[in-house]
Amino acid sequence: MPRTRKPRAGSMQFWPRVRARHSYARIRNWSHSTEAKPLGFAGYKVGMTHLLINDNRPYSLTKGTDIFCPVTVIECPPLKTASIRFYKKTKDGLMLVGETIADSLDKDLERKITLPKKKGKEPSGYDFVRLSCFTQPKLTGIGKKKPEIFEIAIGGTKDQQLSYAKEKIGKEISVAEVFKDGQFLDVHSITKGKGFQGPVKRFGIQLRQHKSEKSRRNPGSLGPWRGQGHVMWRVAHAGKMGYHLRTEYNKHLVKIGNKADEINVKGGFVNYGLVTNQYVLLKGSVAGARKRIIRLTAPARVKRETLEAPQISYISTESKQGR
Repeated sequence: MPRTRKPRAGSMQFWPRVRARHSYARIRNWSHSTEAKPLGFAGYKVGMTHLLINDNRPYSLTKGTDIFCPVTVIECPPLKTASIRFYKKTKDGLMLVGETIADSLDKDLERKITLPKKKGKEPSGYDFVRLSCFTQPKLTGIGKKKPEIFEIAIGGTKDQQLSYAKEKIGKEISVAEVFKDGQFLDVHSITKGKGFQGPVKRFGIQLRQHKSEKSRRNPGSLGPWRGQGHVMWRVAHAGKMGYHLRTEYNKHLVKIGNKADEINVKGGFVNYGLVTNQYVLLKGSVAGARKRIIRLTAPARVKRETLEAPQISYISTESKQGR
C-alpha cells in the first residue's frame, strides 16, 4: 500500500499563537459606508439551536424547500455612548486630537475606568469621528456588572459623522439600528482557552509508531530542523493553546429578534440561562465561550450586500441539557 503522507499541520497564517490581550476583540480595520450609522455592534454569546428555513439562495439545489439551519444565538442589549472621539491622520498614523464626554455616565462604568471630570471640547481640525461605547451586561442574566468599553466607527462624511454622534451621545443604540435581517457581517471573537497542550492536539501531528524508543506524542527525530544548533521555531512543540483573536468573514445574519420567548429553550441555555433582550441569529457556529462578548462589524470583504431574509417555519426550543 502507498504510504499515507501527512504534511505539517498548524497553519502559519496564525503565527505567533499568542493569547489575546483582552477578552473582547480589537478591531483594526473598519469598512467604508456612505450611510451615517455605526459600523459595528457587540453582544454576548448564548449558545446554539437550529431552525427550519425556506432556502432562498438563488443557485441552491434545494431552492424553495425547507432546510435545516444551525444558528448561534447572540444576545444584544443596547449599547450606550460615552464620548465622541476626534481623530486626525498624520504621517505616523492616527492621532487623537479631542474628545467630548457625555453629560451623564452610568455608575457601572466606574468599574472599568476612572470617570473624567471635564466634558472636553470639540477640536477645530480633525479628519473623522468615532463613538466610544460601552455594554450593559447588567441587563442580561450572566451575572456581571462590569461593562466593556470600545470604539465604533461611523459611516458617512465627516460632517455626517459628527451630527450623528452629537445626536447619540449619552443615549442608547440598538442592534436593529446597525444591522438588518439577511445581511452579511464579520464576527470578531476570542476563542476558548485550552491551556498548555502537547503538539498532537496543538498542531495535529501524527502519533509515532508503536516501536519508537521514546515518547509517542513528540515530533520525533528533528533531523535538519536543528542543524543550526537550536530547534527552529517552525517545529510543532507544546505550548499554550486557545484564547486567540479570530475573525470570521461574511457570516449570514438570519434574524434580529425582539421577543425572547421565541428563542428561549426549555430550562434555559446551558451555562447561560435565558435571553431577555434583543438577539441576533447567525448562521453556523461562532468562536468563543458562552457569556463571552462577540463583536460584529459591517463586512470588510463584501460577498454580496444582502441576501433576502429567509422565512423561518420552525425554531427549536427543546432543552439543550442532553437528556
